[in-house]
Order: sequence, then C-alpha cells, then structure tokens
Amino acid sequence: MTALPRIQLLSPQLANQIAAGEVVERPASVAKELLENSLDAGATRIDVDVEQGGVKLLRVRDDGCGIAEQDLALSLARHATSKILSLDDLEGVDSLGFRGEALASISSVSRLTLTSRTADADKAWQVFAEGRDMQAQVQPAAHPKGTTVEMRDLFFNTPARRKFLRAEKTEFDHLQEVIKRLALARFDVTFNLRHNGKSVLALQAAHDEASMARRVGQVCAAGFLEQALPIDIERNGLRLWGWVGLPTFSRSQADLQYFYVNRRMVRDKLVAHAIRQAYRDVLYNGRHPVFVLFMEVDPHAVDVNVHPTKHEVRFRDSRMVHDFLYGTLHRALADVRPEQQMPPAASSVDSLLPSAAPKASGLAAGEFGPQGEIGLRQEAPVFVAPSAEVNPQTAGYAAGAQFRPQNTGPAFSGEARAGYQAFHQPLAEQENATVPPLGYAIAQLKGIYILAENSEGLVLVDMHAAHERITYERLKAAMASEGLKGQPLLVPESVALSTREVDCAHEHAEWFAKLGFELQPLGPETLAIRQIPVLLKQAEAERLVRDVLGDLLEYGNSDRIQAHLNELLATMACHGAVRANRRLSLPEMNALLRDMEQTERSGQCNHGRPTWTRLTLDELDKLFLRGR
Repeated sequence: MTALPRIQLLSPQLANQIAAGEVVERPASVAKELLENSLDAGATRIDVDVEQGGVKLLRVRDDGCGIAEQDLALSLARHATSKILSLDDLEGVDSLGFRGEALASISSVSRLTLTSRTADADKAWQVFAEGRDMQAQVQPAAHPKGTTVEMRDLFFNTPARRKFLRAEKTEFDHLQEVIKRLALARFDVTFNLRHNGKSVLALQAAHDEASMARRVGQVCAAGFLEQALPIDIERNGLRLWGWVGLPTFSRSQADLQYFYVNRRMVRDKLVAHAIRQAYRDVLYNGRHPVFVLFMEVDPHAVDVNVHPTKHEVRFRDSRMVHDFLYGTLHRALADVRPEQQMPPAASSVDSLLPSAAPKASGLAAGEFGPQGEIGLRQEAPVFVAPSAEVNPQTAGYAAGAQFRPQNTGPAFSGEARAGYQAFHQPLAEQENATVPPLGYAIAQLKGIYILAENSEGLVLVDMHAAHERITYERLKAAMASEGLKGQPLLVPESVALSTREVDCAHEHAEWFAKLGFELQPLGPETLAIRQIPVLLKQAEAERLVRDVLGDLLEYGNSDRIQAHLNELLATMACHGAVRANRRLSLPEMNALLRDMEQTERSGQCNHGRPTWTRLTLDELDKLFLRGR
C-alpha cells in the first residue's frame, strides 16, 4: 500500500511562482502591476520602454516618492506592502495595489532590477533578483527622485509558461491597452510609451476640461467626443461622470468600454448588466455601446479584494448601485434630442454639453395643422390656404398607433408664417430666422425618406422608423400612466423552485403585483402562479417567473417583464407606423419632424436602427469638389 504524502510548507520560491500564475499572465499583467505601484507612489510622470512586446524588456520609470534603502530588499518579499497596516485599512482601501505580491511574483519568473531614490536621500539604491534564487542584492546607483523597475526575459525560467505567449504585436497591443486604461483613470499624470525605440504614446497631464477631453479623444476611437454625451450626476452618495456614446456610435465588439470605480478599472457583471439595460431600447441587435465612465463611492461601501487582479469588485448595496447606473444612463439617453446630435465645434468642450429641450412646436403648437396637402411635383408656395382636403390616413399623429385628421381652420399664425417664410428665403437672408434642428421638409424620396433642409445642410429621415419610435414611446407612456391589468389563470401553474427563489418571490410580492402577477407560496420550494399580465397571456409564465427571480437574486433588479411588454408594444408600433410608399404632404412631413424633436430616443427606431442622418454644406461641397 502506497504511503500517503506528508503535508509540508511550500518553499518561498515555489509559492511565489504559484502566485505569479495568478498575477503574471503576460507582459501586460506586469505593466499593470508596475504602473499601479507608480501611481500609488504619487508619480506625476511615468515613462514606459518596451522591447519585443514586453517579453525581452519592460522598463517603468516614475517620479514618485521612491523607496528607502532599508526597504528595497523587503519590497521583493511576498506579502510586504506599505499600503495597508490593519483590517480597517483593508476595508477602506483606496490604493490600486495592496496585496504585496506583485514584485515578488514578477521577480520569480524574470530578471528584475529595481532602482529608487527618496527625496531626502543623497543617492539612489538598486536591488536585483533573478528567478528562483530570489537572492536580493542591494548596491548604490545613480537615479533621480523616483523609481525605475526593469524586467527582462519574462518566463526565462518557466518555458511552459513562455510558450503560451502570443506574437509580439499581440502582446504589445495588450500592454498598450493597459496604459490607455490607466491614462483615463489618472488625467493628472503624464504617460509616455516607447516600443522598440519608437514613441507610441505621449499623453500630457490634463488639468482642465478641454485637456481631459483631448486625452479621451487620443485614447478612444476617432470621433468619440463628437458622438458622446457628457454625464455628471450625483445622488445618494454616488457620483457618475464621464462620456457615453450615442447609440448610433456603437461597435461590433465591446472593445471601447472603460468603467472605473474610485479610479480603479473594473469589469463587473452588475455594472455591465445595468449599462446593457440602459442601452437595450436604442441599440441595434449585436452591437455594443461605447463609454468612458467614472463612479465615485465611499471606499468602505465597495470591496476591491475579491480577485487577485482586482478587476472585480463587490458593492455593499448592489441594488442601489445597479438602479443608480441604469436610471442615470437610461434618462441621459432618453433625453438626447436631434439638436444635440448636430456636429459640435471641434475646439469647444462646452458645445458637447446637453442643451435645453426645444419649445413646443409642430402639432403641439398647431403650426402645421391648418395647412393643406401639397403635391410633390408642384412648387412649394410660401403660404398654403386650407382649401385642399387632407388625407385622413396620413395627416398628423395620434397618441396611439394610427393617424388622425388635422382640424382645418385659420392659416398660419403670424409667428409660424414668419418662421416658414424666413426659412424659404435665400440662406443669406436667414440670419434672424429660427430654424428647428431637423429643419423643414422639402420633398419625399421614393416614398421612404423625407428630405429636409436645416441651417447646416440636408437632413434625411426614414419616415417609417421615425414614426415607429414616436408611436412606441406614446404607447409606453400610456401604459405607464394606466398601469398593467392582470388576468387570472383558469388553472394556476405550480412551479418547483429553490427555497431562496420562493423567499425572493415573497419579498418582492408587491412589486410582482404592480406588474400584474399574483404569486402564492405553496410550500418552502413550491410557488403557484395565479395571475399574469393581460398583454403577456401568450408568454411562458413559468419560464418568465424563473428568469425574473434569477435576475433578482443576482442583481437585485429585473426588467425581463418590462422587456417582454416593450417587445409587444414595439410590434404594435411597427404595425401602426406609416408604411413605405405612402405619400405624405409637406405639412405632414413637417409634423413628423417636429414630433421627432420632442420624442425621447427619436434618433433610433424600436430596433436600434438610426431614424435620421445629415449632410452638412461642407460635406456636400466635398462630394462635388467645390472650393478646390
């Protein structure tokens, strides 16, 4: 019989290499740990030199506080740190690194040299360690105030790990992304990156809104700021600020998403779920939103010590955080109006800020109601008397999914006539005219698109998509005001669940009742569904309840019921919207444009497709090579 192996302590070298498997995956992992140490040391400038994607050489130099001579050797020991001293420090940690494993792990799988000098020292000191030996050697060196960490030959002593590294370009791309993430977290620090002797990034410290926006533009995709909405909201001890991309500026991959909690980059399931919910109603299928967002919260209300790489966090009140993120972003996206999507001045940060909602116009103000129908092939007059009969199928928009005829009566009011006449004068004479963001209709193309002219050029509108969104939002508003009616089931459905799920259903019974559900516990692990919303009578009640309870347990929130209801309303709106090839008069097209300017999320239809676009005069001039 084989004897059982004895339990014994691991050697420090082996323990460090096991820890390195958690912390050091590739050169980018090393860069993250070293850069975080530099930032925690109070650095205002960080220079990074890389060779062969960081495998041959990775050097990080900063102007931080430095490390004293007597602490140099200890800095390479495992679980040695200056950032926490007690449990109270751990519960409210505000530094990026605090485990005390990074340098020990890195030095166990590479050749590492650390040179540092404090402000009050007359010379610098250097410590060197190589692989398994881990024998730290300290000697004098020349170095300004700050620290330089040089790592060479990553995984030279662990070939099995080295063979999992990718091509040089791939490794460098990962490393560069780490620097970009930290550069967005710390606008006040200068970052320089060189690869194989060539400068790749040069990000100067940013101390005002203009320079911060400039750095965001350098790090993110071209045109990000022009297609992003600034946000700064504070509520219940939480603050969210940054930039969220408009739904039309989405991407095929989730590669432009930066979210920070107390300046720490995180990828958290709860955060991702809240943001996905906020974009759900406006994002095209399969697309991903873009954002650079910063959340500030009391350090004692968030636990960052839940993962070795510190990418995940745990919130003390996860439901409040989820509701805050969802509510803030959902409202911000809903409030976007066409005038905010017009191209801002390239040098003005203030021009990116949300502007006030437009005053009532169009049907709401009775501007176009008195107009008669104008044929597409006849010249549009400045003023049209209400003698022509209006098509009751296409004239104006009711609160539901069908059209209603306009009331005929007096012609334009004096103010409306003045604005309409001024707009149809030559552009040079329009200085004092107030032109709506989407302008005024001039024609209909192929029965599908509305062509309109505004102060900047040409606006093209997909009339079906636009009217679909208008009708959809009105249906949602009507349902919100009238509430949901429930329909009792002839035969209640019995559902077998876990004890946690049954308790969760009991805890949220009032919330379920508001949505038209009636759930009754039949035992510790059984639930009866006695009533469901009328609009969801065709849905699989059991599956829906299970999914909702799963969301409530994981996120403290669920929108699955509302999502199902919205799908039905979207279908109703789609069937009720004006169809292609239906001829609209100019007054009817103008009424649609005015309604778009007043409707939430009017930039996208119910399926996330854009409802309008524009061509400025400069863009039109380029098409025809004017001015060359």
